[in-house]
Amino acid sequence: MSLSLDQLVLRYAAFAVVATLANLAVQRLCLRLYDGAYGVMIAIFVGTVVGLVIKYLLDKRWIFADQRSGLATHGRLFGLYTAMGVITTVIFWGTEYTFWQIWQTQPMRELGAVLGLAVGYVTKYNLDKRFVFAPQALEPAA
Repeated sequence: MSLSLDQLVLRYAAFAVVATLANLAVQRLCLRLYDGAYGVMIAIFVGTVVGLVIKYLLDKRWIFADQRSGLATHGRLFGLYTAMGVITTVIFWGTEYTFWQIWQTQPMRELGAVLGLAVGYVTKYNLDKRFVFAPQALEPAA
């Protein structure tokens, strides 16, 4: 499967939207089912896991055309995928927080968030391509 750059960007962005909407929908569902102590934290955690799994499955198949299978393989790939997500989340949060600290306005905070997300997603794609979905990603270290 060979995608043009436009197709890749459009597909990757669409999958990010799908995963985000699933995350938020699950958060709302969790909060309807339980709104007690730690309800928001539980909702954020469960929503994040659901969004992450959906994005992983979509990226694996439709962005990177990775055909490897098996529980151990998926476990290792998903672990690497999650680790790359932690790195890029720091970029996103750092940019948003920096814009807030400098300008202390909601529009600039949101601009920082959008820029941080854009940089984070480009970085995530490149990290995933190199370290997660590359053929050697599952080979044991020598």
